[in-house]
Amino acid sequence: MTAPEDAKRIAELREQIRRHDFRYYVLDDPEVSDARYDALMAELRALEEAHPGLVTPDSPTQRVGGAPSGAFGEVVHAVPMLSLDNAFTEQDVVDFDRRVRERLDVESVEYSAEPKIDGLAISLRYERGKLVQAATRGDGTKGEDVTANVRAIRSVPLTLRGTDVPPLLEVRGEVYMTRRSFEQLNRRAGERGEKTFVNPRNAAAGSLRQLDPKVTASRALDLFCYGVGATGHWPVPRRHSEVLAALREFGLRTCPAIEVVAGVRGALDYYGRIGRRRDALGYDIDGVVYKVDRLDWQRDLGFVARAPRWAVAHKFPAQEETTVVRDVEFQVGRTGALTPVARLEPVFVGGVTVSNVTLHNMDELARKDVRIGDTVVVRRAGDVIPEVVRVIPDLRPKDARVVKLPKQCPVCGSHVTRDEGEAVARCSGGLVCSAQRREALRHFASRRAMDIEGLGDKLVEQLVDAGRVETPADLYSLTADELAGLERMGPKSAANLVEALERSKQTTLPRFLFALGIRDVGESTALALATHFGRLEALESATLDEVQQVRDVGPVVAAHVRDFFDEPRNRKVIAELRHRGVSWPDVAPTRASGEGPLSGETLVITGTLASLTRDEARDAARAAGATVTDSVSKKTTLLVVGADAGSKLRKAQELGITIIDEDEFRRRIGAGDR
Repeated sequence: MTAPEDAKRIAELREQIRRHDFRYYVLDDPEVSDARYDALMAELRALEEAHPGLVTPDSPTQRVGGAPSGAFGEVVHAVPMLSLDNAFTEQDVVDFDRRVRERLDVESVEYSAEPKIDGLAISLRYERGKLVQAATRGDGTKGEDVTANVRAIRSVPLTLRGTDVPPLLEVRGEVYMTRRSFEQLNRRAGERGEKTFVNPRNAAAGSLRQLDPKVTASRALDLFCYGVGATGHWPVPRRHSEVLAALREFGLRTCPAIEVVAGVRGALDYYGRIGRRRDALGYDIDGVVYKVDRLDWQRDLGFVARAPRWAVAHKFPAQEETTVVRDVEFQVGRTGALTPVARLEPVFVGGVTVSNVTLHNMDELARKDVRIGDTVVVRRAGDVIPEVVRVIPDLRPKDARVVKLPKQCPVCGSHVTRDEGEAVARCSGGLVCSAQRREALRHFASRRAMDIEGLGDKLVEQLVDAGRVETPADLYSLTADELAGLERMGPKSAANLVEALERSKQTTLPRFLFALGIRDVGESTALALATHFGRLEALESATLDEVQQVRDVGPVVAAHVRDFFDEPRNRKVIAELRHRGVSWPDVAPTRASGEGPLSGETLVITGTLASLTRDEARDAARAAGATVTDSVSKKTTLLVVGADAGSKLRKAQELGITIIDEDEFRRRIGAGDR
């Protein structure tokens, strides 16, 4: 053949092989024999070897190529990969469905139900239909670049099918290994005298993170896609189930067991049917996932922290094993809480080896009567969290030791206190305890507190371990030169962090109070304290009774607030922070009576505001006396509408609710026009 004829044949072969891959891996309906497929691939390789200039990255022959990588790069997800809240009982699912319906103010909801694959979450980025990047979930915001390895997975198309593929599409899925492939992998490893894997999930994770893609290619990984992240200008379908159907049209593999079910009864029925089929599926699952099928309802429901309100993972019952308690040690948390942790004789349960189990607090430890030397039943609740279920008294040795609360903190040696009637014991060391110091600094720098971008966990640990930062005030004396000398920091990163520290000095009183880490003072309580007293000095000097007058602040929280400001070392840190430039505007006080320009209003915000983030707008509305909710209902009295408003606007119009724009909202809260 001539060169043009070869180029035409190469294009034909690639299209045929892609079609056969789609039918084999996605439809599970091959139309040619393995021998015929191998012949097509061999012909393509021969033609590409004869014409290397015609080889393209998305050719089926290029799934595995190049030298092994020395490390994995970091990828920032365009849309975060969120975790799911768990449901362990039918009542948990009933409660989830009730919350969904109440927030949406509807009678029934359809859910997309799917097996929860026990694998490794992955994000695939396609640009103009070509696979350009693959990344692990990581911490949900940043993951590892494993593009070369994912290209070796035959069920992952290098090029999407069809002529109407989006210019940009991030696909979310789960990489897994079938039980058959896992058994074959371990058998080969055993024959070679190599280490075997403990379960298919670990085998999949280890295979995906091989530095040599050729090793990954030999491990027979698979992928099920379950959703999308960034979608560019793609007209996303109205329902999650329709998104999955579109992914299948693009040549992506989705789990064939996915169904749309009606309401909580349909969800629980699906859970039962999948549970009975669990052993026959050929791959490991640890539960099922329910997702609200309508995407506009998903948007209305939104998120809590790092989990969506519109989805839940219904976990299968835990697996149990017995083992021996070798010791009990105490860990110290951010607020000084001492948590007893049982050190166990390692035991394989629920697919992993468990050697440490939290006992939560002294009351829980006493209730279960766990002693050092006891034989205990260990369970992985929901196949995730290890716990001690019970002690086996008949196996208790004569020398079993009762666990006693230590008198001194195991980290700093400070006195340990335990309030009467409380289960939790605490270190009294405050800021002198290095265990609390790390957590206090992480909390202080977090996004909802002082929002110091670039001050991550690793950097906090370095600064604390080096003795450079003992209190939050020390952060503001850091220089770019000394930061540049730290591990994983360079001149540019150091300069950016110094700039972030400088920006964080201008904050708000609610954020500052939340950042201090006062026990039991979350964002809502910090906002209530700020809007009640208006000025930090007024709160610092308030009596216990005066603090209790704050809306939603009871005697326990009031005592914690008062104890915090009664501690001279805490006042000293606050003074140092202000001395180093941390400041905020005073807040117009709104007393417990709820006085304010929006007093009595039940308010919802929808769409995108130009001058305020959603959180800032909610804080401002609460400060003005309004009750802020997430969904429109008959109780809603006011809807604030920004750009691209959706179903909440339509519902408010149907209910005759007062609707105002951003400028009117700013006028009502006293913020003026933009």
